[in-house]
Amino acid sequence: MSRLSVRQIRLRYLALHGLRWTPTGLMIPVMVLLMQERGLSLPQIGLVSTAQALVVLALELPTGGLADALGRKPVLVTAWALSLVSLAVFATADSFALFFLVWALQGVYRALDSGPLDAWYVDTTLAADPGARYEGGLGLAGTVAGVAIGAGALLSGGLVALGPVGPVSALTLPVLVALALQAVALAALLTLLVETRPAQGLGALRASVVEAPRMVGRAFGLLRRSRVLLALVAVELFWGFGMVTFESLLPVRLAEVVGDADRAAALLGPASSAAWLASAAGAALTPLLLRWPGAAPSAVLLRVVQGGTVVGMGLFAGPLGVLVAYLACYAVHGASNPLHMGLLHRQVDGPYRTSVVSLNSMMGQPGFALGAVLLTALADARGVAPAMLLGALVLAVAAPLYLPAWRAGRRGAGAEEPVDPDGVDGPGRPEAGTDGRREPAASGTG
Repeated sequence: MSRLSVRQIRLRYLALHGLRWTPTGLMIPVMVLLMQERGLSLPQIGLVSTAQALVVLALELPTGGLADALGRKPVLVTAWALSLVSLAVFATADSFALFFLVWALQGVYRALDSGPLDAWYVDTTLAADPGARYEGGLGLAGTVAGVAIGAGALLSGGLVALGPVGPVSALTLPVLVALALQAVALAALLTLLVETRPAQGLGALRASVVEAPRMVGRAFGLLRRSRVLLALVAVELFWGFGMVTFESLLPVRLAEVVGDADRAAALLGPASSAAWLASAAGAALTPLLLRWPGAAPSAVLLRVVQGGTVVGMGLFAGPLGVLVAYLACYAVHGASNPLHMGLLHRQVDGPYRTSVVSLNSMMGQPGFALGAVLLTALADARGVAPAMLLGALVLAVAAPLYLPAWRAGRRGAGAEEPVDPDGVDGPGRPEAGTDGRREPAASGTG
């Protein structure tokens, strides 16, 4: 596929991964506060953010074969170019319609961007050396993403603290820097990612479009045949709803506590950086949680604990208490992700693993969209704290959905075999691993 060595492929992959996530880190502390500064109310912010969720919901499964059909590079170039356009629009947007356009563009970007870079890394590594181990590179990518988001958030807080520069407001500065870094990332992608394109890309594309409805039906068929899998995927609905509290409402809550949006954004920069480090630390606890008390029991406990951390964000009076609860929430978030994905992968085998992971990711989108509308409306009408308490309750309510997996685990590893949507239970064909990291749901514009 290329003349690059395995080491060169890994370095390029990690560099591109870091460049992809740094603009996201820059945007996280300021995007909600900037939309408020530009005149949007909290309910309007909730409505525009649903555009991304709904577009990803519509495109997540149908775009699954697009990168295989046309090649990973053209799909990624299209995705990153769309992100660049959305950032440019975000930098100047001052109306509901323009912000809605920003989030819709981000939805297309997120759907196209989901997976091709990891797939390129695995395929190119194996082409260079069929016996190479690529799992370490995929693990390092998670570390790089966390560091990049944290560094971007820290830089964002510093830029806001510098104050306005001429006609550019303090909250707009990080957007302009993110725009510049996204342009650098796109140029690096064009230079660093090399591949051999499929010989008949357009024909394969037409075939994948025709195949998409059947694959969607088969993915849902898995849920009909496995109540354990159905319960695990349903967790995403509650999780997506509850994530609105610490992704969209936390900046508003902090601004409410400190009494100034610019100061809140400056605090959120280092706080977001620390939150992603806390998430990485939580993920590092996964081996201990797997040994005791186990994946499913730990998942049950962590859902309740995360709800408690959101209660803290909503009820603590000072900025220190709110930020400590925020860091604790992200630590739990980091620990929960690998447990959830491990339980999910245990329930399916063969050629449908990718479809199930996509379906799991997709189910979080309507949850987030509903939460974005309801919780922001409640925050506007009754205050941010009651909205966060409702989100905390929904997060905790998801805990019992892990009980079927817990019972199946106690009966033994073979209690419920991986299922095949065509009706043939049991193991299927082996398949390369799938990246199950959760991305920030509300981190549109990056």
